[in-house]
Amino acid sequence: MTKSLDQKYIEAHHKWTEREEKARQEKKKTGVDRRTFLKGMAAVGAASAVAKAKPAEAIGNLTFENFFQKHYKRMTPEDKERVFKRIQREIKQEYKVDVKVSDPRPIPGVKFAYALNLSLCNGNRRCVEACIKENNQSRSPQIQYIKVLELDRGTLDLEKSDRYYDGEVPKKDKFYLPVQCNQCDNPPCVKVCPVTATWKEEDGIVVIDYDWCIGCRYCQVACPYEARSFNFAPVEIPKDEINPNQSYLSNRIRPKGVMEKCTFCLHRTREGKYPACLEACPTGARKFGNILDPKSDVYKILKEKHTFVLKEELNTIPQFFYYVSD
Repeated sequence: MTKSLDQKYIEAHHKWTEREEKARQEKKKTGVDRRTFLKGMAAVGAASAVAKAKPAEAIGNLTFENFFQKHYKRMTPEDKERVFKRIQREIKQEYKVDVKVSDPRPIPGVKFAYALNLSLCNGNRRCVEACIKENNQSRSPQIQYIKVLELDRGTLDLEKSDRYYDGEVPKKDKFYLPVQCNQCDNPPCVKVCPVTATWKEEDGIVVIDYDWCIGCRYCQVACPYEARSFNFAPVEIPKDEINPNQSYLSNRIRPKGVMEKCTFCLHRTREGKYPACLEACPTGARKFGNILDPKSDVYKILKEKHTFVLKEELNTIPQFFYYVSD
């Protein structure tokens, strides 16, 4: 019998719990791990609070190089080049695929935003499929940055939505609400990170340094949009489906034991392309662009349409907007 997604998640959680216990035992033997070492004596309190969060294998697989790696913001171009080569080498060894790790920087004068027309979205989930392939998301256990919710028309009660719907779409008296990282201007996930592994970039994209993340999952709890996922196991992707064009802060294959999420496909959008989910949408429901540019689609939509954001009362100031056709 095929296992349900819930069953797979429960099994994965049990396995992670077992690894967590091994991590505690390992720490008793060694007396030190990467998360406590990285922050040093200045952050003993924060590091101690999350000292039990990382699986044993994730700690055991750390190389000398990434154990002592600087925070991304403090790396020189030469430091970054060495790190990128190491990552390329590790991916080659693990997945037998040649990849190129890049580091596209924010474009001056650009702040990205997304707008989604709920009148056009029909719940086909093509966006989900495209996002998985573009961003090298694990197939088993499954990780998906975009969740498409099915709701009854006339209600916006997300607690009563169905994210596991099946059958032909759109269904009568239903509408569909895709949810992903809102790239908030006031991101609670950033505030709770004890090691500054996540931050907001100049173009509005909230990123994660996967090599600096300690896997405490504080950000996952803080995010009101359930937009962050935790890697319980090594990423599993068929060799011929790995996207070789990878970026350090976005779609490179993530190590086990870290958080990950949507980055508005920054490896594409900072190069003048659209996010993969937008290009895959068959109905034209998705619009993306520079919110500071009067000629962009999102600027015009915000100016001309009645838009709304999810959970506005939380003051996260999302940069992902919804609207309906006139």
